[in-house]
Amino acid sequence: MHCCLKRHGISRLPEAESKKTRRYFKIGSCHIDSAEVRTGDRNIRLFVAIDRTSKFACVELHQRAGKINAAEFLRTLIATVPYKIHTILSDNGSPFTNRKRDRFAFEHIFGRLCKDNGIDHRLTKVTHRSINS
Repeated sequence: MHCCLKRHGISRLPEAESKKTRRYFKIGSCHIDSAEVRTGDRNIRLFVAIDRTSKFACVELHQRAGKINAAEFLRTLIATVPYKIHTILSDNGSPFTNRKRDRFAFEHIFGRLCKDNGIDHRLTKVTHRSINS
């Protein structure tokens, strides 16, 4: 298929688009998130981590989505992944970071675990949705 596309000159993105919009990540850059999964009689929490380069995925189900469960999931992820994780991107949820008003609280367990393992923990930017009236 690649040879056929190359023969017709359509095997890659246009130069202007490919240089500006494409970002490359090194292996070991993971995105972590949690979601609620509804079962027939109860709700459980799903933690998922996906490597942005290799698409390696790790998933766990927990009863709650607290900071202890998130730290336990990170320990499992570090033990499971066959390479070193260097960056983790997560949202600003309470399983992953302290709230802004808790700036004088102890360091979050998820952040401490990242620091102990030499992982750069980054947070997504907070989006503010405008209400159309």
